[in-house]
Amino acid sequence: MTVLADVDRGAGAPERLLVRSDATGSFQLSEIRADGTLVALTELPEPVASARYLPGARQAVIEADAGGNERVQLFLLDLDREAPARSFQQLVPLTDDAAHGHHNAGVSPDGRLLAYTSNRDGGIDFDVYLYDLHTREHRQLWKSGSWAHPASGFSPDGRYLSTIVPGPFPLDEHLVLIEVDSGDAVTVSQTPGRASESGAPAWLGGGEFLYSTNAEGDLRAIERLRSSGAGERVRITGSGERYDTGVISSRDGTAAIAGENRDGAFAMRRIDLEANALGEEIPTPEPGVIEPTLSADGSRLYYTLTAPRIPGDVFAHDLQTGTTRRLTTSALEIPIEELATPELGSVESFDGEMVPYYVYRPRGDERAPVVVHVHGGPESQAHRLFSPVIQALVASGYGVVVPNVRGSTGYGKRYASLDDTTRRLDSVRDLAAIHGALDGLGLDPQRAALWGGSYGGYMVLAGLAFQPELWAAGVDIVGIASLVTFLENTSAYRRAHREREYGSLATDREFLVEASPMTHISAMRAPLFVIHGRNDPRVPVSEAEQIAASLRERGVRCELCIYGDEGHGLARLANRLDAYPRAITFLDEVVRAAH
Repeated sequence: MTVLADVDRGAGAPERLLVRSDATGSFQLSEIRADGTLVALTELPEPVASARYLPGARQAVIEADAGGNERVQLFLLDLDREAPARSFQQLVPLTDDAAHGHHNAGVSPDGRLLAYTSNRDGGIDFDVYLYDLHTREHRQLWKSGSWAHPASGFSPDGRYLSTIVPGPFPLDEHLVLIEVDSGDAVTVSQTPGRASESGAPAWLGGGEFLYSTNAEGDLRAIERLRSSGAGERVRITGSGERYDTGVISSRDGTAAIAGENRDGAFAMRRIDLEANALGEEIPTPEPGVIEPTLSADGSRLYYTLTAPRIPGDVFAHDLQTGTTRRLTTSALEIPIEELATPELGSVESFDGEMVPYYVYRPRGDERAPVVVHVHGGPESQAHRLFSPVIQALVASGYGVVVPNVRGSTGYGKRYASLDDTTRRLDSVRDLAAIHGALDGLGLDPQRAALWGGSYGGYMVLAGLAFQPELWAAGVDIVGIASLVTFLENTSAYRRAHREREYGSLATDREFLVEASPMTHISAMRAPLFVIHGRNDPRVPVSEAEQIAASLRERGVRCELCIYGDEGHGLARLANRLDAYPRAITFLDEVVRAAH
């Protein structure tokens, strides 16, 4: 999979793009040069998490952690080196604090200041810092009091830095503009007493910007306003009417593109800045997940597209001529025609709520065994993208159903809030509704397994614990066995954030105990395959160890795979090639052979 990391936005710069690709086994950095050649820049022992060009220099700022521990450090990489960087000793360290995390929040237009967020001050709140690349001095710009996330970086004039900061409620995130010279901050959009979400600013000329928000409705719409907050807020006509809508703009502010989330696939539309309205749709090769950015002058749109039959590649679209070029081509060992594409559907749950899903069908078997593949998050969404796991399951003869149970994003904030705190188990009840639809889909409900990672792993364990009569097996990847021990043992900064969604140890402990699969371990009877990373800072490995130990003590088959060089998930190809085939073989033994 190839991911677009950044575009060289310097005045008169040639067409160059930074991309991350896991073709070598983990995400490493390459550059697409003006002549179309792809040049490898890193072959580091750890994955590269992100990269941004340094304006005015042939350098980039990159992020990487150690063994998946998420204590990310920042480095400077020379882009004109003769060979790829193979060790961190060949990079210039910009942060040197292995006990805390640091996340690139942007580089100023003049290339002098690097903004980043870090929890170095107390270990919990992520505050905003500036690093002067000339004097090598760090200073705290703004104390967030929360978990500040990087947004779109500096305004084109360098006056403002943007960040996204969570509020007191689940699904409550606000856009904050910080004045670089003074450190004064303004919250752009906030709805006191209730949750709303805002996106990063897409800057236009004259201090104006566009941003997405659902402060006034269920779906995200695009608004146009001034950085001072003065004057009328203008809604971009057509945005937020049917889909959650986001926005990006070019560095010079002459072009802006809206992105609509259409049931887990994205469509891009031009924005008419004179009429303040959405314009025509930009064609893409297939429906899928798009990560777009614009050239500095707004003439070219670059985007990564990953779709069920496209592993992830970079495309360039000329906004003047309407032509599209494919800049990278991921290698596939099987013909694209043999890859499965999903059908869309929905099912009514216990309370009348409609739960959307995608179905991938294997060839030839009308009553195939089935895997229900549950996404993580929970504030996330199953997308229509390339998944080697799903394709491998289909190729092995399994039907795969991918639901977006209540609590999923992409369908409005009402739907996304339906699993908050003490309504957690309502999302588990959605799994029973999905199971009830399997027979009508021509799949075998007697041979149905659950598969999921992170929060999806919790859903696997909860399904097996609360609905033992429905599920024949489970594959749990970095999942939560006990909401109580998870919150007690996760990173302190993550606990402060996650209690908004799951409930508080101080006030909701009784419910957290009741909603935990470990509490109902005696009901679990289906075989379980567990995958976890030893260094996981989000869901500690003890969650996997306690569920495996308890099941084995009761004589329930449970296979446990722990990888010492992984964190929250499997980032290394060698580990994925070991774990996932073993998991499918496990399903063959306990599900396919059943009945």
